[in-house]
Amino acid sequence: MSEQRDGTEPSLTESNRSHTASKVGRVLVEYDLEDLGQTMEARWTGDEDERYSLRELANWLNKHLLEVAMVRAGRQPLDGEVDNVYRLLTGDDVSSGVRTQARNDLKRDGVAIDDLERDFVSHQAIHTYLTKYRGARHSKPTAADRDRVESVTQAIQRLSHRTLRVTEDNLSTLENTDRLLIGDFDVLVDVTVTCQNCGTRYDVVELLERGHCDCETAGEESVESID
Repeated sequence: MSEQRDGTEPSLTESNRSHTASKVGRVLVEYDLEDLGQTMEARWTGDEDERYSLRELANWLNKHLLEVAMVRAGRQPLDGEVDNVYRLLTGDDVSSGVRTQARNDLKRDGVAIDDLERDFVSHQAIHTYLTKYRGARHSKPTAADRDRVESVTQAIQRLSHRTLRVTEDNLSTLENTDRLLIGDFDVLVDVTVTCQNCGTRYDVVELLERGHCDCETAGEESVESID
């Protein structure tokens, strides 16, 4: 958190006190990035062509945290360096050795990398901050959004039906040629999605129709508390 010239911490406004009850609000204050709260709200609630997803906002904010940490440590990032370092720290395609090297480079330059990584926020934490602490509401799904969800739903249903038919046909062939002993049978094809954060499980079509898991509601707060 920034300090005044006399070395004392600046007092928080009532708004900031409320916001810092959330992880996102806290890091915005500690990294002197309070103005980004309004920007995130505008980007999340904007028109379809300008709208950011929660994951995009989380990555966007985390890169700002990384940049501030680097600058405070006396390291002036070159163009594109923050994006690259963030990818090395978080990318799924990055080997553990490369990630460790990136962390060591930052640590050598004076960046408290363990603290920084603990301060990185998730998309669930972004959602809690925007909805609970800023009172933001996502714009209603557009026709294009609904069409895309419907298209995905139909594609999954077609694949599930094909899997069922192929399984039934092959089992029947094995049974008819005495390669499989089985009575009358039914084949069920279920595609289940489990959220690793809130622990809820849904049939994939149900989830698509619902539009969210339990992270959207009460479960989301517990997720943020362990981020």
